[in-house]
Amino acid sequence: MAGCPHFDLTSPETYQGQVPRDVFSYLRNEEPVYWHEDPVQGRGFWAITRREDLDFISKNPLLFSSHERTCFLMEQDEDRLMMQRLLMINMDPPTHLKYRRLVRSAFTPKKVDSYEERFRAIAKEIVDKAVEGGECEFVEDMAAELPLIAICELMGVPLDQRRKLFELTNIMLGMDDPELATSEEDGTNAMAEMFFIAQELAEHHRANPQEDIVNVLLTGTVEDEPLTNDEFCYFFLLLIVAGNETTRTVTSQGMRNLMENPEQYQMLVDNPALMDGAIEEFLRFNPAVIAFSRTAMEDVELGGQQIKKGDKIELFYQSANADHEVFDNPDVFDITRQEREDVKNNHRAFGVGEHFCIGSHLARLELKVIFEEIVGRVRNPRLNGEINWLRSNFIHGIKKMPIKFDVVEA
Repeated sequence: MAGCPHFDLTSPETYQGQVPRDVFSYLRNEEPVYWHEDPVQGRGFWAITRREDLDFISKNPLLFSSHERTCFLMEQDEDRLMMQRLLMINMDPPTHLKYRRLVRSAFTPKKVDSYEERFRAIAKEIVDKAVEGGECEFVEDMAAELPLIAICELMGVPLDQRRKLFELTNIMLGMDDPELATSEEDGTNAMAEMFFIAQELAEHHRANPQEDIVNVLLTGTVEDEPLTNDEFCYFFLLLIVAGNETTRTVTSQGMRNLMENPEQYQMLVDNPALMDGAIEEFLRFNPAVIAFSRTAMEDVELGGQQIKKGDKIELFYQSANADHEVFDNPDVFDITRQEREDVKNNHRAFGVGEHFCIGSHLARLELKVIFEEIVGRVRNPRLNGEINWLRSNFIHGIKKMPIKFDVVEA
């Protein structure tokens, strides 16, 4: 381990304000399957940093289980494990596919494309309001609004509930952040509140059926059985949290990277056709999710290491997205990369295999329409204060990012 930098991949501080690129580069080159002790929880794990190994694990879900100990880094007792296993993200085949089939029709490319006109209207309203005065708090005023409104509309949630859902999502994802002052009990209470909203929504939809995702969940079946109340609530929870937090994070990180590279922002102003490639670089360079877990279900050799049955494995998506075996100069942010490399199909911001993000098309559309509106109205964006980072070893988030800019009249 000579020359190994000191690091702790379990510490939220490792990710505040940065991706630990030097650490990931060292691990990919020297110890791509690395045993990492956990000084807090006491149960160590194998850190997976090369894309090839991450893909192998992700594409073999019966060998590397999401169900056994869930896909989350935090250790859980048996009672909590039983509840968490109701989340589709914590299911293995064949159960996972049966539940995924329920909602996938709402997220096909064709169906998502049908949302574009409405999303563009929402994005225009958001940006028109945010640019008044030539400054804003980017995360709440621009990044958070569209994904939250979009998922609320797709699920038939009244818009007057969106502020509450925003707050509940922050509580559930903010347990490591002292500013959010959340505990495991706070997270449990937030989940209970979200379940109450879900139950109210279900009752309303049963009395007044609508053509939305909630109706699909209420009328659909798994092995000829309708979802139980708990299953419906966990589906609702997953779609709301995943549907707004991750896109909010990529939007915020994408804008930060453009401000740090103003010549690339100007390239988008001068040539809007670069936007699709820019979106893929946002996703590659700063994926929202830092890592997901798996559990080895039998002994297996990987990367020259003997992984034992029951060992925990952590898949580091930030590292896979910076693999020099896949990308040229991977630690350089470059919105023109897609012109030379197949960024869209080679990054792992949405995962790969059985658990590839079902909302990937939706996220790409939301990112495209909000950035097209921003680039159309905003010139010379720059920071107007310090960035307030989320303290987390799960989501690479930004809580606040005050910016100022010149405004182009609509």
